[in-house]
Amino acid sequence: MVAIPVIAGLPKHIGAGTTTASRIMWIGLTILSLVGLAWLNRWWRRRWQGAVGETRRWRELNERLAGAHERDRLASGRRQSALFDSMVEGVLVLDAQGRVQLVNASFRRMFKLTNDITGRTIMEAFRLRELQELLEQLPARGRVTDFELQPNTLRGQTLQVNAVSLAGHEEGEGGSMLVFHDLTHIKQLENSRKEFVANVSHELRTPLSMIKGYLETLLDGAKDDPEVADRFLKIIEKHADRLTFLIEDLLNISNLESGQAGMNVQAVALSEICDRVIEDLRQLAEKREMQITSGIAVGLRVEVDPSRVQQVLFNLVDNAIKYGRKGGQVAISASLDGEGFAKVCVRDDGPGIPPDAREHVFERFYRLDKARSREQGGTGLGLAIVKHIVQAHSGEVWVESELGKGAAFCFTVPAAGAAPV
Repeated sequence: MVAIPVIAGLPKHIGAGTTTASRIMWIGLTILSLVGLAWLNRWWRRRWQGAVGETRRWRELNERLAGAHERDRLASGRRQSALFDSMVEGVLVLDAQGRVQLVNASFRRMFKLTNDITGRTIMEAFRLRELQELLEQLPARGRVTDFELQPNTLRGQTLQVNAVSLAGHEEGEGGSMLVFHDLTHIKQLENSRKEFVANVSHELRTPLSMIKGYLETLLDGAKDDPEVADRFLKIIEKHADRLTFLIEDLLNISNLESGQAGMNVQAVALSEICDRVIEDLRQLAEKREMQITSGIAVGLRVEVDPSRVQQVLFNLVDNAIKYGRKGGQVAISASLDGEGFAKVCVRDDGPGIPPDAREHVFERFYRLDKARSREQGGTGLGLAIVKHIVQAHSGEVWVESELGKGAAFCFTVPAAGAAPV
């Protein structure tokens, strides 16, 4: 008989007397158990590795989602910031303690801020008592609208403030938001309108009063004296002409400002326009013993509306004769500026214009010497009309002057391309 080795781990009752079939069965069961354990171990390992991989994938997915959320949050913040800074109105946000939390670009421009004011109070940042009083009223009122503020630090500027209280649900929350709208330009336009109406009323009233006064005198019997009647009628005619000129100038400047004045642009010789102006004003110049000279080259041509540019030159030369030195000279010159424009200057040798008045001389009804202006006549709209006609030709107009050394009024208009000869 062949000896069968005893397998370690077999039950003790399996011994030599056990049949061969039983031993083979137990050996098979043992092998199956080992195989099962090995498969189970492999299966659990695969499950574990799968679980680890799944956990890793979830972690990566969460990281990607978190990254996408952060990018969306940053993009949304940038969009909100861009929208906030693109607002025309200035915006100021304060916390519950009245400290600055946020300002936009328009607010910084309005108050000319160059440093960061976050965390400061209104008084610390601006020293504006009116704004501080507004904030003190806000919690009780909830909302304040159309409050006008004229900061001492911003001379001449007017701001409209609308404020709202931001009530919070928890202690420490809340605050306020203030929106600032710059009314400076609107106020300036309103003041200009009022001043314009007042000036027009005055300019109309003066000649009308003169006409009415002389007519009443004539009707009361002065008409019976031919010499007096003739003199009074000439005065009435003079003031009627003044009214006509004023109305014509008002219509001109209204059309120019509204863009309704048509321009008949053509290439013309600038010297021909200048010669016509000199001829029209020769008699006035002779009365003041003044000489008008022109240094404009014959070949200098410009692309302009001839009648409009003639009006510009007429007004400038007329002013130079009226306000220049008696017995003096008015010189007209022109040259190409190298950028496609002709520069024209009308220079006198009068008393000149003070520096603070130079920026106002082109305003409607502005008069440097009111008494002399009344004496010389005119509507006070001549230089304003000059400015608008030149601007309608895409040109510029300015004045150069030094006290005691006369003044030069210069403007530019498009050149026609021909070089002067």
